[in-house]
Amino acid sequence: MSIISRFKDIMASNINALLDKAENPEKMIDQYLRNLNSDLGKVKSETASVMADEQRSKRVVTECQEDMEKMERYAIKALEAGNEGDARKFLEKKATLSAKLTELQAAFQLASANALQMKQMHDKLVADIGELESRRNMLKAKWSVAKTQERMNKLGASAAHSDQSISAFERMEEKVNRALDEANAMAELNEGPKVDIADLTAKYDEPSNDVDDELAALKERMKTNG
Repeated sequence: MSIISRFKDIMASNINALLDKAENPEKMIDQYLRNLNSDLGKVKSETASVMADEQRSKRVVTECQEDMEKMERYAIKALEAGNEGDARKFLEKKATLSAKLTELQAAFQLASANALQMKQMHDKLVADIGELESRRNMLKAKWSVAKTQERMNKLGASAAHSDQSISAFERMEEKVNRALDEANAMAELNEGPKVDIADLTAKYDEPSNDVDDELAALKERMKTNG
């Protein structure tokens, strides 16, 4: 049946494997649940139809068996009444029903197999949906924690890069200060030694005698007063 072929992948699907391969398990589980619920509606409808076919086939088989038993009873009654010809007709009808019963039983077996497969598919879908429903909140919570950790890792990497930038700035600052110190030293060397002319001429002046000067001044005052 087409419905069985269409949903063979459902019977073989592995939820854990699908989620492990998903780039975004949160979105994957929501999508998978939507798909499963859609499939479940189709499978329920088809399962009900197949189960109805099974019951109808079973009923036809039972009716055929009852008709065969009835023909046999009539054949017995006909013989008891001395009507062998009628008995033969009833047995011929029973033989025709027996051939028909073989075909009806084969059809019933096929209908039963289809119904069993559809019920298994239905039960697996219900189990898968129940499992995903129970795990959805847990998986979403874990995914949220994982995304938060990922953002924190990126921020940590940015902070480390900032530290590197500060370190590089400090090295440049040290380089600039060293260059400035070297420039100042070079400027001082270029100016040469400083010579004070007053200090230079003082070396060649006669040393003064303060006592002699004061004595001469005192004698001069005494003359004036005398």
